[in-house]
Amino acid sequence: MTNSFDRLGQVLRRLPGLGYRSAERIALHLLVEQPERCAELIEALRSASSMTGRCPRCGNICEKEAGSESVPPCPICADPARDQACVCVVEQVPDLLSMEKSAAFRGVYHVLHGKLSPVHGIGPDRLNLASLKERVERAEVRELILALSNDIEGEATCHYIQEQIASAGGVKCSRIGFGLPSGAGIGYADPTTLKSALEGRRSL
Repeated sequence: MTNSFDRLGQVLRRLPGLGYRSAERIALHLLVEQPERCAELIEALRSASSMTGRCPRCGNICEKEAGSESVPPCPICADPARDQACVCVVEQVPDLLSMEKSAAFRGVYHVLHGKLSPVHGIGPDRLNLASLKERVERAEVRELILALSNDIEGEATCHYIQEQIASAGGVKCSRIGFGLPSGAGIGYADPTTLKSALEGRRSL
């Protein structure tokens, strides 16, 4: 194979869920089987990269304002029908999407974009935690629902968040867990399991 093909395969393998074989199949599909799709994919990536950003309030992905670099609140944060004082904390945007599919939650979210992991060098400064603390300190939050992975790193992140909001009186903190197997992530759970987990959350 050519150097450029090998380079494309290396880049594709960095994407989550793609191994050597999957990356090779995608590269061959784009370059040999359906080369006309390359331009379409490149344009879609370029457009998404320039037109999307993180919601300034919760960290969810959302569209930038036309002709501007500013990012408005995402549709969930901007929805007056949502309970703005009940905040569900999740690790990643796919976890938020999974929670939405369960149709069991009508509050708003806060996306951390990861979880604490000293082994991998991920500390509080690498996560979207400062803005969460600000939301709590501005008295915007009545309840925090911690919907993080049921593993050691998820538990450590939950404990850290608890410590950070301990000084904010009147904020209830609960943790989902019922129905989620040990070591499982939110994004891999089915809607029914997530609904059970939300309804069976426990106070911390």
